[in-house]
Amino acid sequence: MGRGIIEGRMTAGTDDGVTVFLIGMRINDFRHPRSWWPVFTAMPRMLKELSRDPESGLLGYRLLLGGPRLFYVVQYWSSEEKLLAYASAPDREHRPAWAAFNRRARAARGRVGIWHETYVVPAGAHEEMYVDMPPFGLGAATGVVPVGPRGETAAERLSAVGER
Repeated sequence: MGRGIIEGRMTAGTDDGVTVFLIGMRINDFRHPRSWWPVFTAMPRMLKELSRDPESGLLGYRLLLGGPRLFYVVQYWSSEEKLLAYASAPDREHRPAWAAFNRRARAARGRVGIWHETYVVPAGAHEEMYVDMPPFGLGAATGVVPVGPRGETAAERLSAVGER
């Protein structure tokens, strides 16, 4: 098939719980790049830092474009504790970037917006399906396995995960 496509029906290679963190920015006014450019460039530095540290808890991520103004990242974490520890660590990229954003936001008067959502998904409360896909989503973060042993339907896979 090529291009890293894994043939067949696969599911993520983990039964463990996962924390899904969505974070993004919206450029509200393109005419003032000094308001939004630092926000735009902060996330790649954080992702690079996290990717170099296997103990950080970041399992994987995907950068996405939600239109001409909206940029966001889907992140998969091993636990909410690891995510919160990174967010509050004074010696890591996030804390200084957050402080700088707050200082600039007061002067920016709504020229850039940020948002995040956190979902803590316990073991047995998630299932995934990838058909003839390259590694993607949680499967890219944890590896994939054939769906067969876990069940042919989403309902079967969810109940099989809950039984383990």
